[in-house]
Parts: sequence; structure tokens; C-alpha cells
Amino acid sequence: MAVLHGPDGPDPMHTAAIDDAAKALLLAWDVAREQVTPRMSSVQLNALLAVERAEGINLGGLAAELGMLLSSASRLCDRLVASGMVERVPGRADRREIALYLTPASRTLLAELRLIRRGALTGVLEKMSAGGRAALLRGLTEFAAAADENGGSASAQTA
Repeated sequence: MAVLHGPDGPDPMHTAAIDDAAKALLLAWDVAREQVTPRMSSVQLNALLAVERAEGINLGGLAAELGMLLSSASRLCDRLVASGMVERVPGRADRREIALYLTPASRTLLAELRLIRRGALTGVLEKMSAGGRAALLRGLTEFAAAADENGGSASAQTA
């Protein structure tokens, strides 16, 4: 349950300041993604992350997760299969349904992405006070929980 501060919700000045401050966090993500996946689009990476979160997801589930048409998800899967990032397996309950799984190559890629991103974050966090790090963690944890209540619309579904 979201807690509103003030009669009309959060202070717009705080919202703008958070938007500005979040750029540094997003930059760490983008730099890591570019280092690890320079030829992979953000949509392809998001698809890998969706499959990772729900191993065995079918094309319809992937399309819904990514907010795209089934035909677009199918073409996206074709590209990921061709690049060796995703494997299609006939469904257990219905052999006509296709289940999607990460390959060892995509698992390695996602692990490398996280390692690079966490290294970049560590460099920044080391420059912050212990109190600042604790406050950031509390705030981001609360933000993620509130975003989940909104159906994940503001939540970063990332590696």
C-alpha cells in the first residue's frame, strides 16, 4: 500500500530531483549493457531477462511480459534462437506449445552483465557515506515494492 506524503502525493520538486539523480544509476546500466551486449538491442536483452525470470515461458507469455504482439515476439524469438541465446522446447503439457529457455551462452552473458554493472556501482557506492548507502538501499527497496504494487510499471525488470 503506497503512503502519500502531503495532501496531493509526492512533492513535484522531489520527483524531479529523483529523476535527475537516477541518471547516474541508469548510466551504470547502459555502460555495462554496451560493454557486454553491443550488438544486442534493449528489447532482446529484456526478452532474455523475461525468459530468465520465467524459465519455460511460452511465446504468448513473453509477448505479454514485453507488451508486444505475438507475431513480434515470435520474430524476436527467431532472432534470439538464431544467435544462440534462447532455446525452443516443445511444451510438457501441450507439445504444440513452445517453451523458451536460456542457453548457457545467454546465462554467461547475463552473469557478465551483472558483474560489470555491479563493479561500476561499487565504484560509486564507495564514494558515498555508509549512511547514504543505507538510505539509498532503503529508498530503492521501497520504490521497487511500490512499483510492484503498480503492476511493475515503474519497476526495473533488469539483470
